[in-house]
Amino acid sequence: MKITIGPYKSWYGPYQLAETLCFWAKDVEDEYGMKSKPDWVHNFGEWLAHGSVEPEPEVGEIRSWNRDRHYTWLYKFFLWIESKRKRKIKVHIDRWDTWSMDHTLAYIILPMLKQLKATQHGGPYVDPKDVPDHLKPKKQTKKEKANGSTDSTHFERWDWVLDEMIFAFSTKLDDSADDQFHKGEMDLQWKQLEDGMSQMVKGPNDTHEFDAEGHAAFHARIKNGFRLFGKYYEGLWD
Repeated sequence: MKITIGPYKSWYGPYQLAETLCFWAKDVEDEYGMKSKPDWVHNFGEWLAHGSVEPEPEVGEIRSWNRDRHYTWLYKFFLWIESKRKRKIKVHIDRWDTWSMDHTLAYIILPMLKQLKATQHGGPYVDPKDVPDHLKPKKQTKKEKANGSTDSTHFERWDWVLDEMIFAFSTKLDDSADDQFHKGEMDLQWKQLEDGMSQMVKGPNDTHEFDAEGHAAFHARIKNGFRLFGKYYEGLWD
């Protein structure tokens, strides 16, 4: 297997050109602490894109996002350039990559899940039925619902789901994961039966013990981790 995937394309148009040309303009900080170029730089980008600067809307005015505006030749030129740019994606699959495809994919998925958890800036809605009782959210007030506020454990539930996915894929790559459920030494021997068949029996030195209950719970958690991966697959973005 050989995979090469380049970064996503980033749009560069008249507004970005305006910021480049006005590189010397100092950033200003808004009431939320966010820094950006002064309004006049944005207006310059407006002029480059549309040939004019649209006035600020009046109080109560409603505007549509799809309103028709004039586009300058410069804007159209940037659109043409954008249409020619393609994200670099090359995927070569060898025959042996699918001999144990579930194992092969785990090598790719696991580090991606770990990076996502380390760099995430939010999280999707997680069904409370999928998490332990201590992570179930408190009932929201009418005001919280009206404001679209996230519930009390919104992000904690997503962190837990990511951890369960990571656990499942980590275990997939750990060949010794089941060793913890075996204790003692195995001494197996074959006992000859009267009908000519043989029966496997424990020898005199066999001290082996197997934790069947723990083993079942362990693999149930792994299975659930893969289930969560499928259920929340479309939430795997940052």
